Amino acid sequence: MTSLLSAAERAAWLPELGDSGWRAVAGRDALRKVWRFRSFSEAWGFMSRVALEAARADHHPEWSNAYDIVDVTLTTHHAGGLTRLDVELARRIDRVAGAAEVERDLTRRIQCACSPSSAEDRQTR
Repeated sequence: MTSLLSAAERAAWLPELGDSGWRAVAGRDALRKVWRFRSFSEAWGFMSRVALEAARADHHPEWSNAYDIVDVTLTTHHAGGLTRLDVELARRIDRVAGAAEVERDLTRRIQCACSPSSAEDRQTR
C-alpha cells in the first residue's frame, strides 16, 4: 500500500506545486488545480493527455469539465490522502497542460466561457 506523504516530503514537494497553482482542498488531504483553455477542444485534448498519463501511473484524478474549464483534484483514496503518486501525477499533468491559463483564486465560482455572465465579462475587458 502507498503511504501518505511525510512531513519532510510535504515540505520539499508541495511548495513547488503551490507555485504552479495547485491548492490544498479544504477539509481533505488533497490538491486541486483549475485550468482555462481557449476552447472545449483544447480542454478535451488536455483531458485525453492526462488520461494517458494517469493510466501509465495507475493513478487517476477526480475531475470535471465545463466547456473550456478543467478542474482536477488529486488524492490517493486507498491511503486516505496525499501520496507520492499524487505529486508525480501533478507534475505530469502540469507538463501536458501547455499554455493554459491557471485559475489561482479557487474561492470564487469559476464559470466557463459558455455561460452568459462569462461572455459579458469578456466583452467588457
